[in-house]
Parts: sequence; structure tokens; C-alpha cells
Amino acid sequence: MGKVLIIGAGGVSNVTTKKCAQLPSVFEEIVLASRTLEKCKKIQKEIEEQYKRKIKVARVDADNTNELVDLINKYKPDLVINLALPYQDLSIMEACLRTGVHYLDTANYEPPDNPHFEYKYQWAFDDSYKKKGIFGLLGCGFDPGVTNVFCAYAQKHLFDTIEYIDILDCNAGSHSHPFATNFNPEINIREVTQVVRHWANGKFIETPPILDENSIHFTFNYPVVGPRESYLLYHEELESLVKNIKGLKRIRFWMTFSDNYINHLKVLKNVGMTRIDEVEYEGKKIVPLKFLKAVLPDPASLGENYKGKTVIGCVFDGIKNGKRKKIYIYNVCDHEEAYRELKAQAISYTTGVPAMIGAMLILNKVWIGKGVYNMEQLDPDPFMEALNKYGLPWHIEEFKGYLPD
Repeated sequence: MGKVLIIGAGGVSNVTTKKCAQLPSVFEEIVLASRTLEKCKKIQKEIEEQYKRKIKVARVDADNTNELVDLINKYKPDLVINLALPYQDLSIMEACLRTGVHYLDTANYEPPDNPHFEYKYQWAFDDSYKKKGIFGLLGCGFDPGVTNVFCAYAQKHLFDTIEYIDILDCNAGSHSHPFATNFNPEINIREVTQVVRHWANGKFIETPPILDENSIHFTFNYPVVGPRESYLLYHEELESLVKNIKGLKRIRFWMTFSDNYINHLKVLKNVGMTRIDEVEYEGKKIVPLKFLKAVLPDPASLGENYKGKTVIGCVFDGIKNGKRKKIYIYNVCDHEEAYRELKAQAISYTTGVPAMIGAMLILNKVWIGKGVYNMEQLDPDPFMEALNKYGLPWHIEEFKGYLPD
């Protein structure tokens, strides 16, 4: 039995906190903290009504390391689950280091003034976490997260050498809004407007952003939902997987975007609403993207009318016993089922459930160590088993579809 402090009260936190509440034998005490206390209280009330459990709530500024340290010292958790913004990863990791508490997050650090996420800032904590004797787990969502575990599982059980990996993320759902993002609009738009990178022949190769007329995309036939246009996109798990999956010749990440989404985003970019630098407005400085976030639908509110499914997985091409084979491991998640269980849409569900599973494995000392780890560095088997048990069943099959060279 353990105590967790969950920081952040958005859509993913709603899922993780409720999933933790479903397992009182593992999560003895839950504290939910955010800058916006009302969001915490809403989740607290729903958990009490649905599961007859009481959790504690608190207000904290996750940018303020001293506030975080005070909060950790007050509640003395065994683990901090960071579901705040990627900008706040370093302040929360530092607070865990000062207090000697294990750490878990779902997305890697991104400097506020530079839309370019990478692990070097968090990997830099490795030595200090080792000296402190604490465990830091990075990227324990779906992608990154489950996709990393799929890779570790394939490396352990299915291949002698994996040469090619394609990670494919499809949201075939409809939320009835003219334009909305499935997670934090500010983070989502920064991610999809940056220059694309993929790894091949020992180096990262840059290609145009998805809004560019020369962007790379193709039609992939996804299980259950059928053909969807899929765009080459840079995603953070590539950075760690190229280090930890041996024998790789190429790894790419693809994500589906509708024409409606692309067209809206092009207009917003063209009129300057995706800018992250300050502009003068009525005597005040504002960041256009932050203003856009304020007027777009809250991703946590999308679930009620969301219909359709997500399909996320990995295609592996490699060698086993001297013979080439291609394997596809994927999950299908239903927006309506996610809402019925947790009042969440599937994007939040697929990120929040893995965070709970990772936390459970840490508290149960199944996954434990000293230092900072990415998901694929750990034994995939208990995590894969837990995915089937806690709402994200996976499928494995021979791959016979088409991928571009």
C-alpha cells in the first residue's frame, strides 16, 4: 500500500486519479494538487460519489519548486505523479530530488520559449537521482509510454533484431466541435507545428512540418476504423528508443489529422495565433497561443459527445531465427466507453491509464531502481499484463499492410 501525490487536474489527471481510486489496496492515500483548486475538487467529488472514497486536494504552483517541496513534505507521498504541463517537469523533478521521493511523468520537458521537446534536461537528473536513491520514470503515457513498452516486448519476445519501427497514432473519433484539440491546446499546437524529424541510418533527418505543402503523409489502413491519412511527425519516444532498441535502422512516428484540423490550423498559423512570443494588445503583453488556448474547448470537456475510436500501435520489421518477419501490436480504445467509465475521452484515457499502471508497478516494487529511466528500459511483461486488466487490451498480429519506404 502506498501514498501518491498527483500534480495537475486536467483530462489525463481525471483518468489517472480515478483509476488509482479504483485500487485502494495499492493506492492507500491519494492527494490531488493543481494551481486551480476547483478542478481538483470536482474530481474529488466525483470519486467520492462513484467509488465512496475520500481523496485529499491541495493548491500548488508547479512552477515553484519551494511550494512543491513544502507540499511533498506535508503529505509525505511515496511517489509523485506529474500530470502538469511539460514546462513544469524540471521544477517537479527537482522537488522530488530535494525530498527523496520517486517521480513519474507522461511527457518530456519542453522549454516555454522554444517548441522543441527533448530528454536531455531530464536525463541530466540521472546521477543525482542515483545518489539520492530515488527512481524517476519518464514518459509513462501511451505515446510515449505504451508504445515504448510495445517495443521492449517485441525486442524481448518476438525478434532477435528489430530493424524498422513505425509508430502509428490514429484518432478516428468525432467530438462535434468545429475545431478542438484532444489535449492541452498550447502543447498540442506547439507539437504539431514544429519541424518533423525521424531517425534513419544513425542520425535524425528533418522534414517539413505537417502544415507544409511538402509534408510527408500517406494513407494507412488502421484496424477497425479503416483508411486514414497519416502524417510524419516527430515524437519524443524516438529519442530514447534509438538508444535502447538495438539494431535499429529506422524509426518513424505517424499521426492522423483530418482535413478540417489541418485547414483550421493553417488559418490560425497564417494569422499569427500560433505564435509563442509576446505581442502588444491594449497596453498589455499577451502570447497569442495562450489566448487561443483560453478560447478553445477544454479537452477535458470533450468526452460527453465524443464518438469513435483511437487506434495506436507499432509495426515492427526485423529478424527472428534468421527469417524476416513483420508484427503489428496495437490498442483500440472507444471514446464512448471511456466516457461511460470515467467521464473522459479516449485520448485522456489512453494516457491516464498507463500512468496509473506505472505508479502501481513502482509502489509494488515491480519496477524500481535508482536513477532516471525510460519505459523501454524496464521489464515489459508486467506492464503488458496490466494493460489487458485495466482497460487497454492490446492485439498482436502479423503485419501485411503497406508502409512507405
